[in-house]
Amino acid sequence: MATTATPMTAVPEGARISICEVGPRDGFQIESAFIPTDSKIAIINALFAAGLRQMQVTSFVSPRAVPQLADAEAVLAGIDRPEGAVITALIPNLRGAERAAGAGVDAVHTVVSSSETHNLKNVNRSIAASLSDFEEVFALLDRAGVAIEGGIATAFGCPFEGIVPPEQVARIAKRYQELGAASVGLGDTTGMATPATVRAAVQAIRAEAPGLKIGLHFHNTRGVGLACVMTGLAEGVTHYDASVGGLGGCPFAAGATGNICTEDLVYLLNESGYDTGVDLDAMIAAARLTQDVIGRDLPGQVIKSGPRLRRFDPGLTATAAG
Repeated sequence: MATTATPMTAVPEGARISICEVGPRDGFQIESAFIPTDSKIAIINALFAAGLRQMQVTSFVSPRAVPQLADAEAVLAGIDRPEGAVITALIPNLRGAERAAGAGVDAVHTVVSSSETHNLKNVNRSIAASLSDFEEVFALLDRAGVAIEGGIATAFGCPFEGIVPPEQVARIAKRYQELGAASVGLGDTTGMATPATVRAAVQAIRAEAPGLKIGLHFHNTRGVGLACVMTGLAEGVTHYDASVGGLGGCPFAAGATGNICTEDLVYLLNESGYDTGVDLDAMIAAARLTQDVIGRDLPGQVIKSGPRLRRFDPGLTATAAG
């Protein structure tokens, strides 16, 4: 039986909030037209230039499953790595771990769904089989000196099964901790998270796996992604994933849409008194570059309106008649 969670205080104003940019992986993977490798590299470099220092650059999955990321090694070889940058990649299995270690990533992000149906759709395995497979994966990565971030998809609800009990999420998190992961990321795969479900999942993990660091990965499917971030801050969580321009979505989940938008998240955190280390104007420029490459308007809001104190020329604005 789980013990009572240690109460956590809200993240204090002025604290550093860690943002991991996942657009080059989660954002690009769902695009139908292949994004040229050089364009991917240019976007990644622009994101680093904005001050981001954690980035999930690609995924070492089968090119047949996700053809958009077939150039994983080439992208990693071509990017500029700022000092202090942490380069991560998603891996589904042992073969992916071998490729990631060979490509020189700093950390890998594994993933298992908290619902059986989504895990079968996502990796064609049961939850138990996925966790069992990770034993060999974790051993290989430990020998290679690559850090491991345990990921849990559909952590706040499943599009096939509905409600996912927080205790089920906590059990998977505990298994990750036993395998050697120092952190776990809770993925809101189809935007089913609410402030209440976020609070319940975080508290359940703290009760079941004390000391395990928690990160939050929200999608904005139903428009409450940033509200869930505020709940995470209230629960003491300081690490969040986000995607440039609000790109993203799982190709193996019905109804999936984009992640919370990086520039919108940076704006919210900066205006709330937190330190992100990201220059908002440069982040908006990176989002515009991404939008140009993708070839359509992206769902982010700050890319459209700019910072709050942006000024406009009155002479270029219409005046009401009468």
